[in-house]
Amino acid sequence: MPAPKHAALADARDRALEVRALYEILEQRLNGKVWSDHELMIGFSNDVGYIGRLLLAREGTWDIDGDPTAELEHKLSESLWWIFVLADRLDIDMTDAFNKTMDKIRGGLDSAVKG
Repeated sequence: MPAPKHAALADARDRALEVRALYEILEQRLNGKVWSDHELMIGFSNDVGYIGRLLLAREGTWDIDGDPTAELEHKLSESLWWIFVLADRLDIDMTDAFNKTMDKIRGGLDSAVKG
C-alpha cells in the first residue's frame, strides 16, 4: 500500500472562513449579533438531516424539486463549510485533527487487515 498522504485543508478552511465573515456582517446588521456556537450547530444539524432526505430522493423514495445529485453536492459542500466554521470557533485546527484522526484509524485498520 502507498504511504498515506496528509490532506491539506487550509485553502478550503480559508475560503470557508471568508464566507463566514460575510455571514457575520449580515447577522450583525440584521440581528445585532453573530450566531452563537449553538446556533451554528443547529444550522449544521439541519443540513445533515436534509442530506438524509436527499439520499432518499436519489434512490427514488422521496420526491424533491430539483436534481438530487446537484443538491447533494451542495449540501455536502455546505456541511464541510459548517465543520470548518465550527472548528474555527472552537479553536481546532482541522487539518491537524483530520490527519491525526486518519493516521490513528489507518493504523488500526492496517493492523486488523494484516492481522
